[in-house]
Amino acid sequence: MSWIKTIDFAEASDSLKKIYKRVTGPNNNVDNVLKIHSLRPHTLVGHMALYKNVLHNSNNTLPKWYLESLGTYVSHLNQCSYCVDHHAEGLKRLLNDDEKYNQIRKNIKNDELEKSFDEKMLEGFRYAKKLTLAHHTISQKDMDSLRNVGFDDGEILEVNQLVSYFNYVNRTVVGLGVDTVGDILGLSPNESDDPNNWSHK
Repeated sequence: MSWIKTIDFAEASDSLKKIYKRVTGPNNNVDNVLKIHSLRPHTLVGHMALYKNVLHNSNNTLPKWYLESLGTYVSHLNQCSYCVDHHAEGLKRLLNDDEKYNQIRKNIKNDELEKSFDEKMLEGFRYAKKLTLAHHTISQKDMDSLRNVGFDDGEILEVNQLVSYFNYVNRTVVGLGVDTVGDILGLSPNESDDPNNWSHK
């Protein structure tokens, strides 16, 4: 499951179990990406607060399926199969359209995003790729490019935070050898109007 020790729900201390109960799925399942924090539970609290707000908060104005697509793409760029598998399933559920989903998955894999996304969304992917692979080259011109295709500054911030989060979680997963064994793919926090609801259903 990982290269460092983790603590299962059944063996968790009362304090850890209290946090786990906020993120469990069916049968008290805790995704491995979250269980990896079990030796330092305070980092799980920080992780979930960030994750819930950058991807599952009703104050975001960009479509959630687009944000999931960006996260899947960043994870692909980072060669993080764990996050690709999880978030592609989340994307599939949101789209509820197998043909569109399969096309997007194929075009992410082949880096042929122009076959699935309009020009505004494509510019978001270009920024995501640059922030992931060449962050030191970003300049004010990149903000202008995003604005020129219709992003407002709040949406730019949404993309920036989403991409930054996925770079963080990809490196957590890859750097600690986390795999999907025992996970239920595609679960995510519900109740986007409640930032404190982390339950995975």
